[in-house]
Amino acid sequence: MIESLPDTTVSAVTRRLVSMRQESGVSALGHVLTLVISASGDLDEQAIAAANHASSEHPMRVIVLLSRPEAEARLDAEIRVGADAGASDVIVLRASGEVASGVEALVTGLLLPDAPVAVWWPEEAPDRPGADPLGRIGQRRITDAAAPGGSGWEVRVAGYSAGDTDLAWTRLTRWREYLAAVLDQPPFEPVTSVEVVGSEASPSTELLAAWLELSLGVPTTCTLLARELHAEGLHSVTLRRSTGDAVLQRLSPVHAALSQPGQPTHQIVLPRRTLSECLAEELRGLGEDVMYGRVLEQLARSRAARTPHTDA
Repeated sequence: MIESLPDTTVSAVTRRLVSMRQESGVSALGHVLTLVISASGDLDEQAIAAANHASSEHPMRVIVLLSRPEAEARLDAEIRVGADAGASDVIVLRASGEVASGVEALVTGLLLPDAPVAVWWPEEAPDRPGADPLGRIGQRRITDAAAPGGSGWEVRVAGYSAGDTDLAWTRLTRWREYLAAVLDQPPFEPVTSVEVVGSEASPSTELLAAWLELSLGVPTTCTLLARELHAEGLHSVTLRRSTGDAVLQRLSPVHAALSQPGQPTHQIVLPRRTLSECLAEELRGLGEDVMYGRVLEQLARSRAARTPHTDA
């Protein structure tokens, strides 16, 4: 069920949401959190679809805030419940003109009582999410360095505060799991150096290199390929040891190959993670991601010590 409320108020939205839930036969849900999606411009249905999918694991209220400061002052709203909202309530707020300057007050009136808040910027995000009016109300603040308009790592490092995370980090979860598994298998020899190769369009590449350098404490090379050579994402990780290299290399958007000395090459399933999967993972833990913060610090040290090589 979807209903539009043109030129409305937050209190009117709240009243209508309650009545729509009663009309649909469900007066309440076991919501565990509130997710605020902040954007400008047109409504991104992909972001809402990702939130609806994640709600099957985390029943929640989703508040989508679209700000248009340059337009005439007014607040338009849209409420989605039932099949159109997954296991959540979806409230879309289009704040224009002066109304858009008070985004914190708009959202606060719709938050679930005594429930944690996550704030997600699917596209361009503030340089310091923790200092942003919306970021201040969130226990978890989610950005995406790979999104259109996404900020570079210099900005994310400088603006980091406890509770920040980035989907470029979340996309590395499967890579990190496989690499950890490789090191748990024979031969149990120390890694002497590491090389990470990926597209210059992939902010995850530098982040994975920083994680490996931090975790293993060995020299790590980060090679960024030009877009025309490798369009997107990570390409390979090489762990060098005295008996030979272990190489995890992507073959396709779904498969990768793992080769180690004295063993046949294994083809493994390593699909690119969907937006829904990444969002659901980030909503599982709403506290500080200590490792992400440490990896950002390592990335800053690595960048200060060397300039990543770029292949033409």
